[in-house]
Amino acid sequence: MQPKFPARGLYAITAARYPDTERLLAEAGAALAGGAVMLQFRDKSGDPAWRLAAARALHELCERWGVPLVINDDVELARAVAAAGVHLGGEDADPASARDRLEPGTIIGVSCYDSLQRAERAVAAGADYLAFGSLFDSHTKPAAVRCPLAVLEAARQLGLPLVAIGGLTPENGGRAIAAGASLLAVISGVFDQPDVQAAARRFMRLWRPTGSTGA
Repeated sequence: MQPKFPARGLYAITAARYPDTERLLAEAGAALAGGAVMLQFRDKSGDPAWRLAAARALHELCERWGVPLVINDDVELARAVAAAGVHLGGEDADPASARDRLEPGTIIGVSCYDSLQRAERAVAAGADYLAFGSLFDSHTKPAAVRCPLAVLEAARQLGLPLVAIGGLTPENGGRAIAAGASLLAVISGVFDQPDVQAAARRFMRLWRPTGSTGA
């Protein structure tokens, strides 16, 4: 049985680590130990054999943690490893055609950038969550379209979980949550930090009830 879609929390997106599978898995494990509630495998290496092996290893890791693994931009890879989900960008398959290729219940996320119209089309096509961004300056995608927080706020009416992405830090992440984000999708803010587990934990503190204490 696939893990359920999380209600809130850190959505960790792997940094480019090709061909270092050991480092990829170590960092992913540290993010999960730090509390990440969903993991996305994002790789642009173009090496199909490595991508398949890495995705399978990440799937096993996520199964041990009971956390959904989502594959970025590759429906067939998600299908091959029986991943919990797939994330679709602007140049990828539409949610309806992806749904036809995947097992029932597979999570399908869609990048909506700064467009409510794209989000509305994604909802109509059967998406499970909508991602908006870049909300802030992004080290991973410095030329990315900027999405005002007001767009995220307006997307609440669409009735799907919202994912914020782009330049998120523990310092600005609260603004995205206040605007309506259920999940914060983070790459460099987690995986480019000296202590990945501690970085993930800092993000997860954003959902701690006011007045609570602890590490």
